[in-house]
Amino acid sequence: MALLDRVATLVRANLNDLIDKAENPEKMLKQVILDMENQFMQVKTQVAIALADLHLLQKKKQENLDKHADWMRKAELAVDKQDDALARAALERAMSFQQMSESFAQQIADQEAQVESLKAALKKLEIKLAEARAKVDLVIAQHRRARTANRAAAAQLSPTGENRTFERMQHKVAREQAIGEGQSEILGDDIEGRFHALEREEKVDALLAELKQRKRLTA
Repeated sequence: MALLDRVATLVRANLNDLIDKAENPEKMLKQVILDMENQFMQVKTQVAIALADLHLLQKKKQENLDKHADWMRKAELAVDKQDDALARAALERAMSFQQMSESFAQQIADQEAQVESLKAALKKLEIKLAEARAKVDLVIAQHRRARTANRAAAAQLSPTGENRTFERMQHKVAREQAIGEGQSEILGDDIEGRFHALEREEKVDALLAELKQRKRLTA
Protein backbone atom coordinates (compact mmCIF):
# COMPACT_ATOMS: atom_id res chain seq x y z
CA MET A 1 0.00 0.00 0.00
CA ALA A 2 1.05 3.61 -0.60
CA LEU A 3 1.25 4.32 3.13
CA LEU A 4 3.84 1.59 3.68
CA ASP A 5 5.79 2.84 0.65
CA ARG A 6 5.98 6.33 2.19
CA VAL A 7 7.03 4.84 5.52
CA ALA A 8 9.72 2.75 3.81
CA THR A 9 11.06 5.90 2.13
CA LEU A 10 11.29 7.70 5.46
CA VAL A 11 12.90 4.71 7.18
CA ARG A 12 15.52 4.34 4.42
CA ALA A 13 16.38 8.04 4.54
CA ASN A 14 19.97 8.68 5.64
CA LEU A 15 19.69 11.51 8.14
CA ASN A 16 23.43 12.27 8.05
CA ASP A 17 23.32 12.76 4.28
CA LEU A 18 20.25 14.97 4.59
CA ILE A 19 21.99 17.08 7.23
CA ASP A 20 25.11 17.47 5.09
CA LYS A 21 23.11 18.57 2.03
CA ALA A 22 20.66 20.88 3.82
CA GLU A 23 21.21 24.64 3.91
CA ASN A 24 19.37 24.73 7.25
CA PRO A 25 19.84 21.30 8.90
CA GLU A 26 17.77 22.21 11.94
CA LYS A 27 14.79 23.28 9.84
CA MET A 28 15.16 20.24 7.57
CA LEU A 29 15.25 17.79 10.49
CA LYS A 30 12.22 19.39 12.08
CA GLN A 31 10.34 18.93 8.81
CA VAL A 32 11.45 15.28 8.60
CA ILE A 33 10.27 14.74 12.18
CA LEU A 34 6.95 16.36 11.33
CA ASP A 35 6.55 14.04 8.33
CA MET A 36 7.50 11.01 10.42
CA GLU A 37 5.08 11.94 13.19
CA ASN A 38 2.32 12.34 10.62
CA GLN A 39 3.11 8.96 9.03
CA PHE A 40 3.47 7.38 12.48
CA MET A 41 -0.05 8.45 13.43
CA GLN A 42 -1.41 7.20 10.09
CA VAL A 43 0.27 3.80 10.47
CA LYS A 44 -0.86 3.57 14.09
CA THR A 45 -4.43 4.25 12.95
CA GLN A 46 -4.09 1.62 10.21
CA VAL A 47 -2.81 -0.91 12.74
CA ALA A 48 -5.87 -0.27 14.91
CA ILE A 49 -8.19 -0.62 11.90
CA ALA A 50 -6.43 -3.79 10.73
CA LEU A 51 -6.71 -5.32 14.21
CA ALA A 52 -10.37 -4.45 14.35
CA ASP A 53 -10.91 -6.10 10.96
CA LEU A 54 -8.96 -9.14 12.14
CA HIS A 55 -11.12 -9.50 15.22
CA LEU A 56 -14.24 -9.15 13.07
CA LEU A 57 -13.03 -11.88 10.69
CA GLN A 58 -12.22 -14.15 13.61
CA LYS A 59 -15.68 -13.54 15.01
CA LYS A 60 -17.28 -14.34 11.64
CA LYS A 61 -15.24 -17.52 11.33
CA GLN A 62 -16.32 -18.65 14.78
CA GLU A 63 -19.97 -17.90 14.00
CA ASN A 64 -19.76 -20.08 10.89
CA LEU A 65 -18.05 -22.85 12.84
CA ASP A 66 -20.80 -22.70 15.43
CA LYS A 67 -23.49 -22.86 12.72
CA HIS A 68 -21.65 -25.74 11.05
CA ALA A 69 -21.62 -27.62 14.34
CA ASP A 70 -25.31 -26.83 14.90
CA TRP A 71 -26.35 -28.17 11.49
CA MET A 72 -24.22 -31.26 12.00
CA ARG A 73 -26.16 -31.95 15.21
CA LYS A 74 -29.42 -31.49 13.28
CA ALA A 75 -28.21 -33.91 10.60
CA GLU A 76 -27.43 -36.49 13.31
CA LEU A 77 -30.88 -35.96 14.76
CA ALA A 78 -32.46 -36.54 11.34
CA VAL A 79 -30.41 -39.73 10.94
CA ASP A 80 -31.60 -40.88 14.35
CA LYS A 81 -35.15 -40.26 13.13
CA GLN A 82 -34.33 -42.15 9.95
CA ASP A 83 -35.17 -39.09 7.86
CA ASP A 84 -32.47 -39.26 5.21
CA ALA A 85 -33.86 -36.35 3.19
CA LEU A 86 -33.84 -34.03 6.21
CA ALA A 87 -30.40 -35.31 7.19
CA ARG A 88 -29.13 -34.60 3.67
CA ALA A 89 -30.53 -31.03 3.76
CA ALA A 90 -28.91 -30.45 7.16
CA LEU A 91 -25.58 -31.73 5.86
CA GLU A 92 -25.82 -29.38 2.85
CA ARG A 93 -26.26 -26.41 5.21
CA ALA A 94 -23.43 -27.65 7.44
CA MET A 95 -21.09 -27.93 4.45
CA SER A 96 -21.99 -24.38 3.37
CA PHE A 97 -21.05 -22.96 6.77
CA GLN A 98 -17.85 -25.05 6.80
CA GLN A 99 -16.83 -23.54 3.45
CA MET A 100 -17.56 -20.07 4.79
CA SER A 101 -15.43 -20.71 7.87
CA GLU A 102 -12.57 -21.91 5.65
CA SER A 103 -12.90 -18.77 3.53
CA PHE A 104 -12.75 -16.64 6.69
CA ALA A 105 -9.70 -18.63 7.82
CA GLN A 106 -7.84 -17.59 4.65
CA GLN A 107 -8.89 -13.97 5.08
CA ILE A 108 -7.73 -14.12 8.69
CA ALA A 109 -4.31 -15.38 7.59
CA ASP A 110 -4.00 -12.53 5.08
CA GLN A 111 -5.20 -10.01 7.66
CA GLU A 112 -2.73 -11.28 10.26
CA ALA A 113 0.09 -10.85 7.74
CA GLN A 114 -1.02 -7.28 7.08
CA VAL A 115 -1.25 -6.53 10.79
CA GLU A 116 2.28 -7.85 11.34
CA SER A 117 3.55 -5.82 8.38
CA LEU A 118 1.95 -2.65 9.74
CA LYS A 119 3.28 -3.33 13.24
CA ALA A 120 6.79 -3.87 11.85
CA ALA A 121 6.57 -0.63 9.86
CA LEU A 122 5.30 1.19 12.94
CA LYS A 123 8.20 -0.11 15.02
CA LYS A 124 10.81 0.85 12.41
CA LEU A 125 9.28 4.29 12.03
CA GLU A 126 9.25 4.72 15.81
CA ILE A 127 12.98 3.91 15.95
CA LYS A 128 13.71 6.28 13.05
CA LEU A 129 11.65 9.00 14.69
CA ALA A 130 13.62 8.64 17.92
CA GLU A 131 16.86 8.85 15.89
CA ALA A 132 15.66 12.00 14.12
CA ARG A 133 14.66 13.62 17.41
CA ALA A 134 18.08 12.84 18.86
CA LYS A 135 19.74 14.21 15.72
CA VAL A 136 17.81 17.46 15.83
CA ASP A 137 18.82 17.95 19.48
CA LEU A 138 22.47 17.47 18.47
CA VAL A 139 22.14 19.81 15.49
CA ILE A 140 20.47 22.49 17.62
CA ALA A 141 23.27 22.20 20.21
CA GLN A 142 25.91 22.44 17.47
CA HIS A 143 24.23 25.49 15.95
CA ARG A 144 24.06 27.19 19.33
CA ARG A 145 27.75 26.53 19.94
CA ALA A 146 28.57 27.84 16.47
CA ARG A 147 26.51 31.01 17.04
CA THR A 148 28.21 31.56 20.40
CA ALA A 149 31.67 31.11 18.84
CA ASN A 150 30.78 33.46 15.97
CA ARG A 151 29.53 36.10 18.38
CA ALA A 152 32.70 35.81 20.46
CA ALA A 153 34.84 36.17 17.35
CA ALA A 154 32.77 39.12 16.16
CA ALA A 155 33.16 40.76 19.56
CA GLN A 156 36.94 40.45 19.28
CA LEU A 157 37.00 41.79 15.73
CA SER A 158 34.42 44.52 16.33
CA PRO A 159 34.71 45.82 19.90
CA THR A 160 31.47 46.93 21.47
CA GLY A 161 30.26 48.52 24.68
CA GLU A 162 33.07 49.16 27.12
CA ASN A 163 35.71 48.47 24.46
CA ARG A 164 34.35 51.20 22.17
CA THR A 165 34.12 53.61 25.14
CA PHE A 166 37.75 52.91 26.04
CA GLU A 167 38.84 53.48 22.45
CA ARG A 168 36.96 56.80 22.33
CA MET A 169 38.69 57.93 25.56
CA GLN A 170 42.08 56.94 24.16
CA HIS A 171 41.38 58.88 20.99
CA LYS A 172 40.22 61.92 22.97
CA VAL A 173 43.32 61.89 25.21
CA ALA A 174 45.61 61.49 22.20
CA ARG A 175 43.89 64.38 20.44
CA GLU A 176 44.14 66.68 23.47
CA GLN A 177 47.81 65.75 23.83
CA ALA A 178 48.43 66.59 20.19
CA ILE A 179 46.66 69.93 20.61
CA GLY A 180 48.79 70.70 23.68
CA GLU A 181 51.96 69.85 21.82
CA GLY A 182 50.85 72.04 18.92
CA GLN A 183 50.12 74.94 21.25
CA SER A 184 53.51 74.50 22.91
CA GLU A 185 55.20 74.62 19.54
CA ILE A 186 53.26 77.77 18.64
CA LEU A 187 54.15 79.35 21.97
CA GLY A 188 57.80 78.37 21.52
CA ASP A 189 57.87 79.95 18.09
CA ASP A 190 56.37 83.16 19.53
CA ILE A 191 58.99 83.45 22.29
CA GLU A 192 61.82 82.99 19.84
CA GLY A 193 60.29 85.63 17.61
CA ARG A 194 60.04 88.11 20.47
CA PHE A 195 63.70 87.57 21.42
CA HIS A 196 64.67 87.97 17.78
CA ALA A 197 62.77 91.25 17.64
CA LEU A 198 64.47 92.48 20.79
CA GLU A 199 67.85 91.61 19.38
CA ARG A 200 67.07 93.47 16.13
CA GLU A 201 65.80 96.44 18.09
CA GLU A 202 68.96 96.46 20.18
CA LYS A 203 71.12 96.37 17.05
CA VAL A 204 69.08 99.21 15.52
CA ASP A 205 69.54 101.27 18.73
CA ALA A 206 73.30 100.61 18.64
CA LEU A 207 73.52 101.60 14.99
CA LEU A 208 71.49 104.74 15.68
CA ALA A 209 73.74 105.72 18.62
CA GLU A 210 76.80 105.09 16.49
CA LEU A 211 75.40 107.21 13.69
CA LYS A 212 74.60 110.07 16.06
CA GLN A 213 78.10 109.86 17.51
CA ARG A 214 79.66 110.22 14.08
CA LYS A 215 77.43 113.17 13.32
CA ARG A 216 78.52 114.95 16.44
CA LEU A 217 82.16 114.35 15.67
CA THR A 218 81.86 115.71 12.17
CA ALA A 219 79.78 118.68 13.16
